[in-house]
Amino acid sequence: MIETIKEIAHDHVAFRKQLFKLAKTDIIKKYRGAAFGWAWAVIRPAVTIFVYWFAFSVGLRHNRDMYGYPFFLWLIAGIIPWFYMRDSLVDGAKSIRSYKYLVKRIKYPVDTIPTFISISDLLINMILQLVVVVIFMLAGHMPDLYYLQIPVYLVMMFAFFTVWGLFAGMLSAMSKDFLHLVQSVVPALFWLSGIMYDANSISQPIIRKVLLFNPVTIIANGYRNIFIYKQWFWESSVEMRNYFIMLALIFVLAIWAYRKLKKDIPDVL
Repeated sequence: MIETIKEIAHDHVAFRKQLFKLAKTDIIKKYRGAAFGWAWAVIRPAVTIFVYWFAFSVGLRHNRDMYGYPFFLWLIAGIIPWFYMRDSLVDGAKSIRSYKYLVKRIKYPVDTIPTFISISDLLINMILQLVVVVIFMLAGHMPDLYYLQIPVYLVMMFAFFTVWGLFAGMLSAMSKDFLHLVQSVVPALFWLSGIMYDANSISQPIIRKVLLFNPVTIIANGYRNIFIYKQWFWESSVEMRNYFIMLALIFVLAIWAYRKLKKDIPDVL
């Protein structure tokens, strides 16, 4: 296992320049041929947020304040990181299949493909996070010291879902069924992850504890700690512990999948 970790680390250091070039290429590829280009990076999530705001604030009249903030602000604080996590769950799973020519023709190290895909998704999401900061400022909530935690949760989010991309990308390269499974589970994960509700307010202790092992819930809560709850990340010690447990688990699974499948993937693809 140690040798596999060293190999992956070596590949990332050796190809570090290519990672960012390929991340840029991936972004261009996503919006190529669209008249609005990069604007779709903001338009698509904005439409989604509007739909949820309309459904809950107008249709269902669920417009009460959340912890002293309008429901809309509470919603966007947690849903913006979800867009990165949603894209990374699916893009990570299909990353190696999407760039199979790098594996088959160029002999590019397969373990770095999910990384530049994750960088691509993260860069787009960082633009959305800047938009959220502006929205809060326009609503009269100026940045404070708690905003210093944004890089912490960015790194946590990037680390987990990049490792996930290696694990899921390897399995999906071997079997399309796994990719279809991931694509089917992601919509359900949205509703089971405390994006649209406060997971800490669930009355059943067992369900609440299970949800707080979900990295999506932990990251969404973390961003709400910054914008809404005004808490430092070390004050959520249980969630931080759960995050590192899940990170360690997915890391072990990713190393296992890479070591087990890396030799067979070029032939399968």
